[in-house]
Amino acid sequence: MTEYALIGYPLVHSFSKQYFTDKFEKDGLDARYLNMEMESVARLVDTIKAHPQLKGLNVTIPHKQAVMPLLTSIRDEALAIGAVNCIKIGRNPLSLTGYNTDVIGFERSIAPLLKPWHKQALVLGTGGASKAVVYGLKKLGIEPTLVSRTPAQGMLGYDALNKDIMAEHTVIVNCTPLGTYPNVDTCPDIPYKYISSRHLLYDLVYNPAQTLFLQKGEARGATVKNGLEMLHLQAEAGWQIWNS
Repeated sequence: MTEYALIGYPLVHSFSKQYFTDKFEKDGLDARYLNMEMESVARLVDTIKAHPQLKGLNVTIPHKQAVMPLLTSIRDEALAIGAVNCIKIGRNPLSLTGYNTDVIGFERSIAPLLKPWHKQALVLGTGGASKAVVYGLKKLGIEPTLVSRTPAQGMLGYDALNKDIMAEHTVIVNCTPLGTYPNVDTCPDIPYKYISSRHLLYDLVYNPAQTLFLQKGEARGATVKNGLEMLHLQAEAGWQIWNS
C-alpha cells in the first residue's frame, strides 16, 4: 500500500489527512495518508527509511524551513520563497525533493478576485505561510508589505496602519492563526473602519468558514474569501508532484 503523510507539530486539526483519505476512497486507490506528528525534524530521514512505501510528504508548521537542509534538492520557486511544504520521495537511492505548493494554491485562489486597483497589499504575519503569499502577490503584480507585532526593517507595525496606508493597500491577507476555531472571537488588530468596497480581504484560515476578520471586512463592503480553496488547490498540486 502506497503511503503519504503530513509532518508538523501539533497536528490536532489536519485538513490533509481527511482530504486525501476521502480522495483515495473516492478514486479506489490502494493508499493511505498518515499524520506523523514530530516536534523536531532531526529523525525525519530515519522515519522515511522506516516507511519504504512512503512516496510523498506535506510539511506544515513549524517545519517548512527546518526541513530544507535535509533535502537532496529544492525547486527554484521554493528556494526563492524560503519555505517547503511538499516533499517528493525517491528511492534507490533515497532522494528528497522540496517544493512549495502553498504559492500555487494562493495564486490560483486569489487571482480571479483581483481588480485593476489592487496594486498594494498588507500581509499580516511573518511566518512560513506569509513567505509564499508575498512571493505569489509579487508574481501577480501586487507589491506586498509585511505587518508584524514586532516589525523589522521593511515591515509595518499594527499601530502604523492609518487611514492613508489602509486606503493605499486594498488587498489584505491574514497569514496569522487569529480567528481559527475554537478562538473564533479573535482577529488581527487592524483599523477596520478604513476598509471600503475597494478592499479584498483574504484569510488563510478556513475554520470557521467566515472568521471575524472576514466578517468585519464584509460589513464594510469588502470582497472576502477564506483559505479553503487554497488548501484544495495546493493539495492537488502536491498530488500531481508526487505522481508525476
